[in-house]
Amino acid sequence: MSHIPASLKFASIPLLVAALSLSACSKKAPEGLPPAPGDSTDYYNSSSGPVKGSQEDFLANVAADRIFFETDRSNVDSEDQEILRSQAAWLVANPSVRIRIEGHCDERGTREYNLALGERRANAAKNYLSTLGVETSRISVVSFGKERPDALGSDEQAWGLNRRAVTVTVR
Repeated sequence: MSHIPASLKFASIPLLVAALSLSACSKKAPEGLPPAPGDSTDYYNSSSGPVKGSQEDFLANVAADRIFFETDRSNVDSEDQEILRSQAAWLVANPSVRIRIEGHCDERGTREYNLALGERRANAAKNYLSTLGVETSRISVVSFGKERPDALGSDEQAWGLNRRAVTVTVR
């Protein structure tokens, strides 16, 4: 009849039982359909503008989402302060919104140095926002160092655009 040894035939029975058990399980039907595209994740309503508290609302109502730094610096200058005051006013008006401040550097320097510098830049922005009444518990920071350049190139213009701290709303 068959050339399969009896010991192998019996060894496959537990596998067969497990496979049948799993195939007998049925998934529970969903209670309802998911929302139509754009119903719950559309942050821009063409008739009334951006949804309050969204990244689009943030960008539409603040001076800028980023501040820039000089080479090897993490201090917040007067121009940066104006931008951060604008961000703080929006954040105070939207108390349930959390943000992440992303620190960035230009391509020069070691990876480790730039990660530390990016963190100092993000923390400088966080600390300034906290002096303006934004709770630090609403602010997280991350450093990307030189890993996420905004501008490509190896000149002062590109480097200047890459030395930044960017504020992003977090949902």
